[in-house]
Amino acid sequence: MGGPAHPVCLGHPGPGIPRSTASLPSESDHMPPQRRPLPSSLLFGRAFLRHPRMLGSVVPSSRFLISRILRQADWARTRVVVEAGPGVGTLTTGILDRLHRDGTVVAFEMNRTFVTHLRGEIADPRLAVLHRSAADAGPALAERGTGQVDLLVSGIPLSGLTRQARLDLVAGWRQLLNPGGVMVVYQFTRSVVPDLRRVFGHVRQEFEPLNVLPAWVWRCEVPA
Repeated sequence: MGGPAHPVCLGHPGPGIPRSTASLPSESDHMPPQRRPLPSSLLFGRAFLRHPRMLGSVVPSSRFLISRILRQADWARTRVVVEAGPGVGTLTTGILDRLHRDGTVVAFEMNRTFVTHLRGEIADPRLAVLHRSAADAGPALAERGTGQVDLLVSGIPLSGLTRQARLDLVAGWRQLLNPGGVMVVYQFTRSVVPDLRRVFGHVRQEFEPLNVLPAWVWRCEVPA
């Protein structure tokens, strides 16, 4: 197929084309340019500047910390996972990579920007992202008909809570776990340790230096 017999200049109507028609703007001229989504690290950093106490760090968790957290779970028996404070999903994607195809991840996130990001970026039917506090995990799971939890992971900075609020939160999370269920908490300070021990008894502790900031990881298990 050949081209037009008379090239048409963008600024002038071509032969046989009424000037009034040719000068009309196209529909695309009125469409605002699409905004590219921010990279996860930049999105996280911007959220930290707005809510530093909610996040605790200016950058997402490192791959070293993610690896240390993930190896606390027995993935062969893990089917239901709760993640408290998934942020931009750095850990969430690692959980989904290891989780059984019939598994479920329910993520509780209070930052609306992160909720939108997670829902848009992670297209996995096993993941449900709730714009809701992790303190309401019990009622939220009951509403969804989700059974007892095999793994609960939290990176929410607990040092900003009062002692009683921390105890209530940790005790409430323990009630969600199956016998043999595991809770993994990672923090930048050790202030939560007495509360974990009071609720769970034995707590296994690890330290990951290759993270900004260096982080403590605690594994708490409900007796089978």
